[in-house]
Amino acid sequence: MKKLLLLLIFIPFIFTVSCASQGVIKITAQEAKTMLDSDSSIILVDVRTQEEYDQIHIPGAIVLPVDDITFRADNILPDKNATYIIYCNSGNRSATASQALVDLGYKNVYDMGGIIYWPYETE
Repeated sequence: MKKLLLLLIFIPFIFTVSCASQGVIKITAQEAKTMLDSDSSIILVDVRTQEEYDQIHIPGAIVLPVDDITFRADNILPDKNATYIIYCNSGNRSATASQALVDLGYKNVYDMGGIIYWPYETE
C-alpha cells in the first residue's frame, strides 16, 4: 500500500518535470550563430516592430512583432515543429514572444534575447 501511495504522489511530479522540459530554451548570440550556420532550416524571428526591423536586423530574419504573435503566428510560422530562434532589442520582448509561441504549441523555440548582444553581421 505504501508503494502505491508513493507512486501516486510521484507520477504527477514526473509528468510536470517532463512537460517543463518542452518550454523555451534560452541561448546566447554565439549559440544562435552556431545553430544558424549549421542548419539552414532554422527560422530566425525578430519580434520588434517593423520600424525597428527596418532600421537594423539580423540577415535572414523575418519580422513578427510580439503584439501580433497570438493572431498572426499560424500564418507567418505555420510549422509548429520547425526550429525558431527569437530575438528583440534587449531580451524582454523575445522572452514574452517565445513563451507565447510555446503556449500556442510550438515545439522548438529558442530565445536568443536581444540584437544588442549580436556581434555579427546586421543589415
